[in-house]
Parts: sequence; structure tokens; C-alpha cells
Amino acid sequence: MTTIERAARRGAAALILAATTACASGSGGGGLGEILGSVLGGGATGGGSNAAQVSGVVRQVDTRSRQIGLQLSNGQTVGLGYDDQTQVVYNNQRYAVTSLDPGDQVTARVQQAGSNAYYTDLVQVDQPVQGTGGTTAGSDESVRAVQGTVRQVDQQNGLFSLQTSNGTLTVSLPYNVSRTDQQRFQSLRPGDSVRLYGVYLNATRVELRQFN
Repeated sequence: MTTIERAARRGAAALILAATTACASGSGGGGLGEILGSVLGGGATGGGSNAAQVSGVVRQVDTRSRQIGLQLSNGQTVGLGYDDQTQVVYNNQRYAVTSLDPGDQVTARVQQAGSNAYYTDLVQVDQPVQGTGGTTAGSDESVRAVQGTVRQVDQQNGLFSLQTSNGTLTVSLPYNVSRTDQQRFQSLRPGDSVRLYGVYLNATRVELRQFN
């Protein structure tokens, strides 16, 4: 996406957010459908032309039902569905949804996925929650030790591939990675042997919690 396109989207988002905030404050606690109804249009089924943007505070990431609990400006918390294609963006880098922390202030791109059902494919972190020191993926998160040899490093997207005794894994950094771990990541080179603690997002992808 070009700089001009990003600027245009930000301008459009500002107008949408101003409208949704005004609607929320006057709706007496209406749901996301009421807030976005005039933007998405009745019976919208998703797609780029029917996407809108809303800001709020993350309350929970439910990895079992694959929903983000987002508290809107009217105080109501709504569930936004997500999938493996949903991206979290912070400081121009992309991360997994499980990087989100309760208290993060975000702007989500939302599409209607059915009657009273909404889906987000993009979450922009506007202001991370302060003093977290780590990320959470819900109560079912399980941190495991991983060891292997670095094969490739993708500095732009905060990823590196790791050859382990059980196969190749892709390791992603959380958006609020510590300074020490960020520096360790930036120093990685193919062939380096590393040990880390992380959370399995699926069979081949791990989100870093800490380098050992």
C-alpha cells in the first residue's frame, strides 16, 4: 500500500470514527450493528467495499471461540470474530492476534459476516497497555521451551524460521516485545543456535515470549 493510499484510508477512517462515536453516544448503549449500520448498510455480508473501522479497548482475546472482545466508546463490549488471516499491526510490523493485551487501544477494520456477526481482518494497535511486560492469549495459553537452529530471518515482519528436532517452525515476535528480546532478534543470523520460550499458535507457528 502506498503512502497516499494509507493517508486516504486514515482520513476516511477518521470520518467514520467520528460518525460512529456520535452514534454510540446517542444510542443509549446500542450494539455494534446500530453503530455501524449506516456505514455498512443493511444486509452487508462483508467484502472490502462494506468494511468500516471502529476504535475501542481490548478486553479479551478468546482463542477458543476466536473472538476479540472490544469495548466501544459507549462502554459496551462486542465480539469481533477473527481467523488466521487477521493481522495485528503495530509500528508498521505485523503480529498474531494473540499478541493483543487487555487494555490495548486499537482501531479494527470490521466487516459484517452475518446477522449480528462481525469479523475483523486488521487490527491497528494505537496505544499499547502500559506496564504489561508480556502478552496474553487467554487462560488456555501454554508456554513451552523451544530449541533449534535459525534458518531464515524476516526483520520487516518480525519472523524467523527455526529448524528443530521435530521440523521447521516459524517464530513470530509479539508487538510489545521487550527491548532485550528485540535486540536479540535483530542480531539473529542463519545458523545461530537459539533457545526460547513461546506459545504454539498452531503446529508450525510459535509466538515468542522470551529468549533464553
